[in-house]
Amino acid sequence: MSSPHNKSSAVAAVEAALDAGLVPDRNELRDAVRALLSDLVSRAPGRSVEVRVPPYGAVQCGEGPRHTRGTPPNVVETDPQTWVRLATGRLAWADAVAEGRVRASGHRADISAYIPL
Repeated sequence: MSSPHNKSSAVAAVEAALDAGLVPDRNELRDAVRALLSDLVSRAPGRSVEVRVPPYGAVQCGEGPRHTRGTPPNVVETDPQTWVRLATGRLAWADAVAEGRVRASGHRADISAYIPL
């Protein structure tokens, strides 16, 4: 399944690798994660929720109170492959949370309204 949201070659390459059951190229995975995080920020502007995908990126998004210092009250954290699967619709938010593939804390940390992108 190809994602209409982002035509970057990195996202396409990572999607193809994941669909084939392969481990994506590290550089392509990094670029895909960053492109998809950028798409999230465009779709959900704001600074209420911090979305972390270590080691490749972290962004703040979502309407609500702005976070400025210390540990943010609303945090979503996941691994790069899970983020790509979530952002491209290959994995449902509820399933990822239930399986422990996403850690979401804070009452605004549910970003399921914004994904898939």
